[in-house]
Amino acid sequence: MSTTSPSASSPGRVRTAALVAAACLLAAGCSAPGRDGDGSAPDAAGGPGGDRTKVVMVTHGGEGDAFWDRVRKGAEAAAAKDGFDLTYAGDADAADQADLVRDAVRDKVDGIAVTLAKPQAMKGPVAEARKAGIPVVGLNSGMDAWRSTGLLGYFGQDESVAGRAVGDKLNDLKAKHALCVIHERGNVALEARCAGVKKTFEGETEMLYVEGTDMKAVGAAVTARLRQDSSIDEVVMNGAAFALRAVEAVDEAGSDAHVATFDLDEELVAAVKRGDVQFAVDQQPYLQGYLAVDALWLYRTNGNVSGGSVAPVLTGPAFVTRTNADAVAGFAAGGTR
Repeated sequence: MSTTSPSASSPGRVRTAALVAAACLLAAGCSAPGRDGDGSAPDAAGGPGGDRTKVVMVTHGGEGDAFWDRVRKGAEAAAAKDGFDLTYAGDADAADQADLVRDAVRDKVDGIAVTLAKPQAMKGPVAEARKAGIPVVGLNSGMDAWRSTGLLGYFGQDESVAGRAVGDKLNDLKAKHALCVIHERGNVALEARCAGVKKTFEGETEMLYVEGTDMKAVGAAVTARLRQDSSIDEVVMNGAAFALRAVEAVDEAGSDAHVATFDLDEELVAAVKRGDVQFAVDQQPYLQGYLAVDALWLYRTNGNVSGGSVAPVLTGPAFVTRTNADAVAGFAAGGTR
C-alpha cells in the first residue's frame, strides 16, 4: 500500500508538471497495440526492432515522497532494460489521477501501470484504456479491486495479510493496546492494514484518523491520544516519515509506548537499528515498480500474463527488525529499499 507523505506541492501542481513531462515525451505519438477490449493477444509492433514503446505509470503518490521515489526507480530500471520510454506521473487526488490515465489513453501509449488507492475513481479510465487496446497493470494499492477493475495483472502486498502479520507480531511482543494511525481516510490499503491488525491482535486495537498532509498535526494528534490513555503501549504507523514523527510524539507525551510501522526508508532503517522503532513491514516498492513495467514488456513481446490475470504477484510483507536491519541498510541508502 502505499502511503503518501506531505508534499510542498499541491496535487494540481504535481499533475501539471506530470502533464508537461508527458507532452514532451509523447509528442511524436505512437501506435497502441496490446490487448483490445475483448482480451485478444498482443500485437507484435513495438517489440524488438520496432519503434520505442511508450508506457506511463500513474500513481497516487505525492511529489517528493521517498516511498514513491523507490517505486519510480524500480520502474525506470525495468524501462531501461526493456527499451521503453517511461513517463511517471503522480497525484494524490483521485480525480486528478484518473485524468492522468485518460491523458495517457488520448496519447495512445502502449501500456499503463496504475495504482488503485481509490478504485472507484479508476474504473472509468481503465475501461477507456481497455477499449483503446492498451494493456493496464496495477501495483501497490487495490489488491481487492484489481480484477473487477479490469487490470491485466497486479504487483504488491496483500495489505490485509500484512496487517494480520503485524497483529501476530504484536502478540509475540506481548503488547496490550495498539493505536493504528490512518493518515488518509478512505485509502483502501491503509484501512485494510489496520483492519488486519485488529483481526489477529489479541489486545485492543484502536484506529486514529489524522490529516497526513500536515505532519505537525499528525504528531499533535498522536501525542494527545497518548496523553489521554496511558494504556496504549504500541503505535502502528503507515509510513516511514509518519513513524519517525510518532517516535517524537511518544517522547512528547511522556509515554512508554513502542512504535512500529509499515514501509521504510534509509532513515527508518537507522531508527530500527537504534531501537527507536521496533520493526517495519517492507512491501518492497522498488520491486513493485520494476515488476509492473516488466510485465508490460513480457505481455507485449511474448503474451505473458503474470498470475494468469487471476492471482496477484506478492511483493511483501517482509519484516525489518534490529536483527536484519544491517542487511537492508545498504539497499535503503541506495534508494532501492
